Amino acid sequence: MRQALAPMAANAQVRAVHSSALHSFSKFAEPAIRLIEGLGVEGDAHAGATVKHRSRVARNPTAPNLRQVHLLHAELFDELIGAGFPVFPGDLGENITTADIDLLALAAGTRLHVGAEAVVEVTGLRNPCVQIDRFQRGLMAATLARDEAGRLVRKAGVMAIVIAGGEVRAGDPIRVEPPEGPLRPLEPV
Repeated sequence: MRQALAPMAANAQVRAVHSSALHSFSKFAEPAIRLIEGLGVEGDAHAGATVKHRSRVARNPTAPNLRQVHLLHAELFDELIGAGFPVFPGDLGENITTADIDLLALAAGTRLHVGAEAVVEVTGLRNPCVQIDRFQRGLMAATLARDEAGRLVRKAGVMAIVIAGGEVRAGDPIRVEPPEGPLRPLEPV
């Protein structure tokens, strides 16, 4: 039986898409990106079956790439701008900026059907790193919070792998498919 960790809005959608062939922090706005099954975003520096993020390659270059696609909720940009940080879609390195979906409340293994064909499976949370502070001083702290129990909340989006390829563009709908079995909360990957 499938269960939802949190209710999802029926109007979840893609707000913007981004890619970069460079190992840069920010990514560039595109009219569309193509997701390739088992690899990630076509032409993106982080695409591949094995890890591509430089810090992870240094640790184990043969580890599976659980960070093929980075999704970030547009609502975070509103929050950050309100806190005095001028950041906009693509600035934090995400491939897909979403709207009206609580990405952080998803369970590990949740599948997101994006547009007409693409499906990604959420593997975990993006762990904010010092690169965020290099982009704007103090921004890393603004992407972290504490919940009512004092646990650390990482707000910098989620990471996913590509299960089914396809083109993704702004305005595409997102449908949430919770995983089978017991729900596992997201952990950093």
